[in-house]
Amino acid sequence: MNGLKEIIEAIGHAPIQKRAMTNHGVLNEAYCYAKPSSFARGMRIDIGGVTILLISGTASIDENGVSVHIGDFDAQLRRTFDNITGLLESEGCTWHDIVRTSCYLRDIDRDYDAFNIGRTNFFKEQGLDPLPASTGIQAHLCRPELLIEIEAIAMFRNDKEQK
Repeated sequence: MNGLKEIIEAIGHAPIQKRAMTNHGVLNEAYCYAKPSSFARGMRIDIGGVTILLISGTASIDENGVSVHIGDFDAQLRRTFDNITGLLESEGCTWHDIVRTSCYLRDIDRDYDAFNIGRTNFFKEQGLDPLPASTGIQAHLCRPELLIEIEAIAMFRNDKEQK
């Protein structure tokens, strides 16, 4: 087995410590879908006492990989926020650690007002100040019944890096 010095010499740089995130209490793994997909729920990166969480696009999917709240935008938005909350909790952080979201709406013209009201209310419930940077985008989502999908980036200081 090569030591770190040999690995660095072979690839030209030191690898960054990273690992996949998951929380089976709220979401199953994408490879367990009826039609498997190849991605992690999120990636945790630890760099010099700072942790970065890159949370994959998350939607109104239950712990069995089933889309829930079909046709109900507000309920899908709330389930999406709850799923992201569960992923954050699995890494010991909260919405206060979120620095950016990208929000994909199937029909931005129809749903943006409901989205903005729901997001504003959720962020107020969380007591967020400052608010995270965010972008709203119209997009075709991976399942036709999904109306909203959100990806997020969280950052926090970590006194003791996780191995």
